[in-house]
Amino acid sequence: MATNKFFKSLLFALTIAVNVFGLCVENSSAYPVFAQQNYSNPRAANGKLACANCHLNQKAIEIEAPQAVLPNSVFEVEIKVPYDTSKQQIGANGKKADLNVGGILILPKGFKLASKSQIPEAVKVKNKGVFISPYSTEFDNIFVVGPIAGKTHQELIFPVVAPDPEKNSDIKYLTYPFYAGGNRGRGQVYPTGEKSNVNVFGASQQGQITEVTKSEKGESTIVIVNSNGTKTSQIIPAGLDLVVKSGDIVQPDQALNIDPNAGGFGQEDSEIVLQNPIRIVGYVAFCFLVLLTQIFLVLKKKQFEKVQAAELNF
Repeated sequence: MATNKFFKSLLFALTIAVNVFGLCVENSSAYPVFAQQNYSNPRAANGKLACANCHLNQKAIEIEAPQAVLPNSVFEVEIKVPYDTSKQQIGANGKKADLNVGGILILPKGFKLASKSQIPEAVKVKNKGVFISPYSTEFDNIFVVGPIAGKTHQELIFPVVAPDPEKNSDIKYLTYPFYAGGNRGRGQVYPTGEKSNVNVFGASQQGQITEVTKSEKGESTIVIVNSNGTKTSQIIPAGLDLVVKSGDIVQPDQALNIDPNAGGFGQEDSEIVLQNPIRIVGYVAFCFLVLLTQIFLVLKKKQFEKVQAAELNF
């Protein structure tokens, strides 16, 4: 238990260090470590990934991976997180900022992250400044990355090593499912359950807006008075554009600001076959025998045709 806590703390420190000294992501509040601290397993029984609990908006992602792999082979799983790079998000400080991206990859047990020496040079260049880490000591087959700059990393590449059933009796030559998730932009809910400023804030009651003021920090205070004279005051975070003004009549939960969300989370699943090399050799041998049989059949046919032709001439 203590080791797991230490590992999570180390992951958090390394993630912060990479983003501060490597690819700095301005005003980012979407660290995967939040999921690591709150969910021992990031995939729920219903298939929902933990990231979707904070990133409520849905956006599509794409997965690219080989259909089959050999034992001990190094292969790549690519998660594509496309979005319009001209769009910006509201940072935690209320200022405009570029979108950040992150991803999670859940592979079958036994599949692990490739070591530095096993990663091809081309992948190293693409992943420069990108820190991929196991989800926890318990789940070293689950990898997380981010948040990193979205403009230069809309394709998240995970270099993976396939297990060897000959060395691990728990691994079989089978077809395995795997799951992936990708996110762009900040979440709508913090791990504590509080709303972030990437939200539409609704009116707390029916009534008339009697006052709209803005503080030095950029926060807007809206005062609503209902028909009974009850006055409520709501604070709208800095950076959000209001759609109401003093004197407007509002209904309960009516939007007070424009939806600032420019991102979203998506998840997909696919399958990968751990292929037995002996099966491939057997298949190649079978194909060779079929080809050889066909050749002999053609030769025999030609020979038979020659004999027939000779008999007719005689």
